[in-house]
Amino acid sequence: MMYAQTEKTISKQQRKEEKKAKKDSIKAQKVAEGRSLLSPLVAPGYTPELGAFLAVGGLWSFKTNRNDDKIQRSSMPFTFSYTSTGAIVFNAKPTTFWLADKLRIDADIWYKNMPDNYWGVGAENAINTPQSDSTTAYQREWWWMNPRILYQVKKNFFVGLNIDYNYTKGSDPSAGVAADPNYIEFNDRPLNSGLGLILRYDSRDIPVNAWEGVFLDLSATFYTTAFGGDNDYQTFLIDYRQYEQVGKTGQVLSWQIKSRIATGDVPYGEMGQLGNPFDLRGYSWGRFRDKSLFFVLPEYRHTFYKQNGDMSKHGAVVWVATGTVWDFETVDSQNMHWLPNFGVGYRLELQPRMNLRLDFGIGQESSGIYFNFNQAF
Repeated sequence: MMYAQTEKTISKQQRKEEKKAKKDSIKAQKVAEGRSLLSPLVAPGYTPELGAFLAVGGLWSFKTNRNDDKIQRSSMPFTFSYTSTGAIVFNAKPTTFWLADKLRIDADIWYKNMPDNYWGVGAENAINTPQSDSTTAYQREWWWMNPRILYQVKKNFFVGLNIDYNYTKGSDPSAGVAADPNYIEFNDRPLNSGLGLILRYDSRDIPVNAWEGVFLDLSATFYTTAFGGDNDYQTFLIDYRQYEQVGKTGQVLSWQIKSRIATGDVPYGEMGQLGNPFDLRGYSWGRFRDKSLFFVLPEYRHTFYKQNGDMSKHGAVVWVATGTVWDFETVDSQNMHWLPNFGVGYRLELQPRMNLRLDFGIGQESSGIYFNFNQAF
């Protein structure tokens, strides 16, 4: 009887493995032929600003020209979330390759309508203003459309345009928010329209999940009423990333150093903000905001191997980071608050070199669980 049960268990496991192998084979064939591939997912999460949430989304990948061997697969991860606070959130992050990789078009697309908190501008307000229904609470509607169009002028060197439309409108402000000078000045001027120049060096092997290479982005974007927006200000961005394999294939030490400096009449919604799902994970997104930000983020990414020596679809990451926000025009190094941050994450390869990302980040007296796709940077 025991032998029969063991044989039945082995047979069931074999059928399961055969079914999985067939499914992987079909997926591999689609990828090899450059066909469209969609990996749908439903997952829970928690962030300090959203509370608990359920995210429904997917990872869509495709080739813009199935006969072009010089371009990578393009991808567009997207998620729609509904949270325990009643917030509605949508985001998509397409990364696309065209014309034998002469042309790249990336974008960030976001929409949020959520009960939120606004502590004011500057680290001092973020630290000293207590979060409550009377001091920081308000309703925020925000959308952001930011396509970036880049042309490769020489191997790994790109020039391009940064097109940025964004909108931040608050309502039902608590007494503390309603008295804030930046909120008073800019809340009735919610639309910002910018156009800028990008200079980029990018030698990453796979941009959405690099194992090796260097990325350097320099951009200057000018927002003005002449482009249809409500405000006049400028932003300057330096974003440096590097990836080095330190063990077996897929075991990577990566790091990012990023600074964003804004000048002019910068509205509260367009201040540099730390604590989003792509930098200091674990802080409330928007608590620490000012005209300028800076952070350093080293992250180790580990791919696990099977007993037979093949790479598995599972991976893990660990990171430590620190960052700060300040006003570049009135900077005082003695009053800059450096925020500690560390965390761990799990990676599941849904498609070749494209991952599901689940991160647990810890900040100063706060933490969060983040569900997303591909890597944080």
